[in-house]
Amino acid sequence: MTDETVDVQETRRVEGLIAAQEKAVALFHEVERRELVAPGRGEREVSDLIRDLANEMFGTTKHWHKRIIRSGPNTLAPYRDNPPDRVIEPDDIAFADFGPIFEEYEADFGRTYVFGDDPHKHRLRRDLPGIFDAGRAFFAAHPDITGRQLYAEVERLAMAAGWAIGIWHAGHLVGEFPHETNDGAKADSYITPENNTPLRRTDRAGRTCHWILELHLVDREGGFGGFYEQLLDLA
Repeated sequence: MTDETVDVQETRRVEGLIAAQEKAVALFHEVERRELVAPGRGEREVSDLIRDLANEMFGTTKHWHKRIIRSGPNTLAPYRDNPPDRVIEPDDIAFADFGPIFEEYEADFGRTYVFGDDPHKHRLRRDLPGIFDAGRAFFAAHPDITGRQLYAEVERLAMAAGWAIGIWHAGHLVGEFPHETNDGAKADSYITPENNTPLRRTDRAGRTCHWILELHLVDREGGFGGFYEQLLDLA
């Protein structure tokens, strides 16, 4: 395989990942416009409504991980937990975490919604994109950054704002479905304290690694958390 062929393939991968995220952004804009995440609706009901909307907008859409809508105390639960279905309340916080697949490229996208006037919940919703942008800027400024170093910076940013990280990592590889088979050891596929490898590298197939920055920030004393994720290195 020539270098030119590799470059063309990588260009197509980048275009596919960016296009997948653009579709996820469009999906979530429509979710907000239609107010699908709303008090009085159950989490599973909202998940199904968003699934149906994705199918309406883009045709039948597969998802590479389970669709997540969580609200209230369920927002503290890490990804692998399966808390009981819960109806969103008028003074709640809720988040959506969806991983749709568009033309075999993964999108991974998450946003937080706040209902009512609780200032702490609204502050978390405001802080999430700011901490994301600061984490991405730190990544951009350090060409040889490792997973451990970026996790430490995200944790520092979260703590400075008064929040804690709610899960064991702050992001992961993304690419062709499924991302979990794209690289070797599990730690090397995540932005985690156990990952001492540079994030800017190629995987075992020789492809450039691309990353999702995933923020699950919590206030355990307050009994709630929030979520925000999208591409780290491309868009």
